[in-house]
Parts: sequence; structure tokens; C-alpha cells
Amino acid sequence: MTRSAAIIGGGIGGLATANYLHQHGWTVDVFERADALPTSGTALGMWPEALTALDGIGHGDAVRSIGSRQQHGQFRRPDGSVIADITTSEGTSVLISRPPLLATLASGLPDGVVKFSTTIESVADLGGYDVIVGADGVNSRVRTAVVGQRVDPIYVGVSALVGRAPGTTDTVAETWGEGKIFGVSPRDGNLTNWFAAYREDPDAEPPTEPLEFLKENFGRWHADVTDALGRIDATSIIHYRIKRMPKLGSYINGNMVLIGDAAHAMPPNLGRGACETIIDSIALGRALDEHDVEKGLRRYDSERRKATQKLVTGATLMNHVAMSTRFTAARDVALRIATRFA
Repeated sequence: MTRSAAIIGGGIGGLATANYLHQHGWTVDVFERADALPTSGTALGMWPEALTALDGIGHGDAVRSIGSRQQHGQFRRPDGSVIADITTSEGTSVLISRPPLLATLASGLPDGVVKFSTTIESVADLGGYDVIVGADGVNSRVRTAVVGQRVDPIYVGVSALVGRAPGTTDTVAETWGEGKIFGVSPRDGNLTNWFAAYREDPDAEPPTEPLEFLKENFGRWHADVTDALGRIDATSIIHYRIKRMPKLGSYINGNMVLIGDAAHAMPPNLGRGACETIIDSIALGRALDEHDVEKGLRRYDSERRKATQKLVTGATLMNHVAMSTRFTAARDVALRIATRFA
């Protein structure tokens, strides 16, 4: 008997889950409120574990061919001096921007599976499906149904501006100042990916002139930073507040299940958010394929909840350390020691 799944959210987790279930004989509907796949978005790091998960749905090689392979990274100070070098010890990671990653995942699904311009107001409207997957991001509505009450993500006191710049870079680097970070990395399309993180009050308005804000706050940093600032495509700049999810007692309730940011949104400082979402998707698909729905969801919750919640804690701690305004010399020494064992 064919089983069915309703997936709320057509982002990375929703499309990856849909691929797995479709390939294993499920009937799948993905409900996405946007009217199409995005055409812009920042670069995402795919660590080896995420690439292995993508291999499990037949898309790993495509991501490797599109993205930029990276094995080395660097942490620097605003004057350009090096805090620490890092080389990935578990294999090569790949940087790929969100649009081609989503397009790759969508290419594995038949026409009509992803139902764009469709907002699901309540999971009660989805009777008849064997499983309902909440892949609807940090402000998930499905989470409220799973938990039984509204649980909002927690703002960590740091905001970010992200975007792209024409031209390439061969550098993957973060520059750590006092309460500020500026990062650059290559990305597909002969572009440079950049981000700037800074402390911001929760009720503060985003910068009205973000490019001028960036130049004011980072324009006296070392040459690689100022070079990126001089190339920024101002139309690509996005502002967002960095948030984390509090620990949930369960990622499942009845036939409902949470994946990705809906379950465990985390600061980006470990570079694991998108990776863990993909790993969630394959773990959920495999558990549902190997067991009945009830046992499969329990298996998924057991496998993924504690592991991802530890990463949320680690990413939040790293965010606090990176954004320090005091004892930065000691911070840099600790970072240099830590990267030796990475």
C-alpha cells in the first residue's frame, strides 16, 4: 500500500525529504508559500556528512560539480594578521549557493509535487496523509502543533548582513574584531560570498543604508575585507537577526515531525545549519522507509534530537565567543589551540 506525506516548506529540508520518500515509493506533496524557487541567496557549506546524505538521494555529485571545493580556511584579525589556519580533516567541503542547491533538489521531483503559492494555515487541513513534515523554517507553524503551544526562537543579540560581490576569491576566511565579524568565501557563478555580523539591540531598525553601514564599521579593516566591500552588489544585501531554538522535548507528535530550522535553528558559527537539515531529511526518510510510521518517527527523534540540540548549544557558544568585546587576545589563543584539533 502506498504511503503519503505532506511536507510543509519547499526549502532544502522539504525538497530533500521529498526526494527520499518519492524514490522509495511514497506519494508526496510539498506545500510552498513562495511562487517559485529563489533566484538569490547566500552560499552554504556542505560538509562531508551532508554530501554523503545527498549521495543517498542521487544529488551529491551534482552539488560537487556546481559548488566550490574547500579544504582550507583562515581566521584573521582586523589588521590582517592570522589567528589560525584550519584544514578539514574529514575530506573536502563544498560551498554552493542556495538557488542551485534548491534547483538540484527540485530536479529530482516530478512536476506538480511542489505546490507553489500554497500556504497551509493549519495542519488540521491536512487530514488523510500518513505523515506531516514540518520543514517550514525558524518561524514554523507546524512546530506549534507538534509542541502543543507556540515556541519562538530566541534572538542571540547579533544580526547579520549577507550578500554577494562580483568577482572571485580563493579565500575562505573570517575576520574577528571586537563584537564584529566579516567573512568571505568563493561561491558558484564567479562570485564572492560575504557576511558581516554585529551586535544589535532586538528593537533596533535594520540599517537604512546597509552599504554605508558596512563601510563605516568594516572599512578600516585589512585589504581583503575592503576589497570585498568595494565589490558588493548592494541589491543583494539581506539583513537578518540570528536566532536559536530552545530545546524541544520532542520533534514528533502523532504523525507530525519537525526537521531543520523548525526543530533546531542555530547560529551559523559552526556552518552546520543546512548540513544538519539535509542529514535530518535522509534520516527521516530512511526511518520511515524501514519501519511503520509510529516506529519510524520515534527512531528519527531518537537519532536526531539530542545530536542537533548539542550542535545548537555549540553554535550558540561559538557565537558568544566570536562576538566577544572583552578578552579578545585570550579568545584568539583559545581559537588557535582549538583549530589544531579540528
